[in-house]
Amino acid sequence: MSMLNNYPNARNFDSRLRNVERLISEPTNIQETEISQRIIGDLVIKLIYQITIISAQKMAETIKLPYFGVVEPVINQLRKAEIIDIGGSEGLGESAYQYVLTPKGVQRALEVINHSSYVGPAPVSLDQYRKIIKAQTFGDIHVGPQQVREALLDMVVGNDIVDSIGPAINTGRSMFLYGPAGNGKTLLSEHVARLLGGDVYIPYAMEADGFVIKVFDQNLHVVSGDQRNNYDNSSLDRKLDSRWVLCKRPVIVVGGELSLGSLDLIWDDTSKYYEAPFQLKSNNGMFLIDDFGRQQMRPRDLLNRWIVPLEKRMDFLTLRTGKKIEVPFDELIVFSTNLAPRDLVDEAFLRRIQNKIEVRNPTYEEYREILRRQCEELKVSFTDEGAVYLLKEHYVKARRELRNCHPRDLLKQILGISSYLGAPATLTKDLIDQAVASYFVEL
Repeated sequence: MSMLNNYPNARNFDSRLRNVERLISEPTNIQETEISQRIIGDLVIKLIYQITIISAQKMAETIKLPYFGVVEPVINQLRKAEIIDIGGSEGLGESAYQYVLTPKGVQRALEVINHSSYVGPAPVSLDQYRKIIKAQTFGDIHVGPQQVREALLDMVVGNDIVDSIGPAINTGRSMFLYGPAGNGKTLLSEHVARLLGGDVYIPYAMEADGFVIKVFDQNLHVVSGDQRNNYDNSSLDRKLDSRWVLCKRPVIVVGGELSLGSLDLIWDDTSKYYEAPFQLKSNNGMFLIDDFGRQQMRPRDLLNRWIVPLEKRMDFLTLRTGKKIEVPFDELIVFSTNLAPRDLVDEAFLRRIQNKIEVRNPTYEEYREILRRQCEELKVSFTDEGAVYLLKEHYVKARRELRNCHPRDLLKQILGISSYLGAPATLTKDLIDQAVASYFVEL
């Protein structure tokens, strides 16, 4: 799996971001955090247990909540209950006081850790998560022909494919890319991601029925370079809630490793908290299932799992207690496959995937243009004579189908051969013949 972070044609979403930021102002009291005081207190206890001694200010910075109005009253309550006590100071003011656990506090810490050993940014509430996902939905993105062509500028793509991509994005639904291997379905999907553009807020974690669900994934989410200075631009005296991190719209790619188990909450029996499944981490972005049909489950099983999410834009995840929670399913789902659709899924599945796009073989003109561009990129001398010879001798006469990947692969063969021979890398008949002989094999 991978996370893509290239958005050269991202649109301006400042207006939408400002609207979202009005919903995530920094809480000024415990009630505004929308989580219980006990959850915050447990985080403080586990943090002190982990570090032994820590200042109130560093506590606040670690759990991403303000000291005044939120962490301070929690500390006062824990001191009153004789769970923690002052162990020193690292400066002036009460926020510089350092705290340690009392013997009673150590016992309490062990009980809390037995329930969950999660330590980190405080979670947001499930209700707030739903509200923010809805406010920054990708469904309000609409693109036109010029935007699509700009996003695909560095690809050689036929107008028929270009004119299918735009409407598919504007529907805000799912997309099914199919066609022979080697024609760039994955690359096309990555370029589609550029059209989503913009930044979105993702919580470090959220809380549901007393359990923590870790959402932000540093391996998959790309933090935006513009963190808005942590201030709500509509009111410069009100900071933003630090439990939310500004990221590029998620674009998460999975392949054959995808299983039914990875589409539900993943419980860590050691740490005792949940890891969000891929589709939850993809909210407000794109979730690409590459090599569809080669996963560790039957396509029909995936259909049965997602029949409701694909239609209702909501998903139901199961906690270990058996309770189900409703979460948003706000993402562009892209299925990419080399297999024939009829061999993969039935009519019911295809009906729920609204946009079916065939990524066909290139035409001779498109193949020549790909070859020319790849020669320029790989610094191989391009000639029309060489291109004509390659197409005539090794495709027309050989009755071989064209593929978008062939020019680059053959040029790499030519580079290897020319380096071995100490000859210039160019499209000569001899080098082309040798490259073709070593690259193609009749199956």
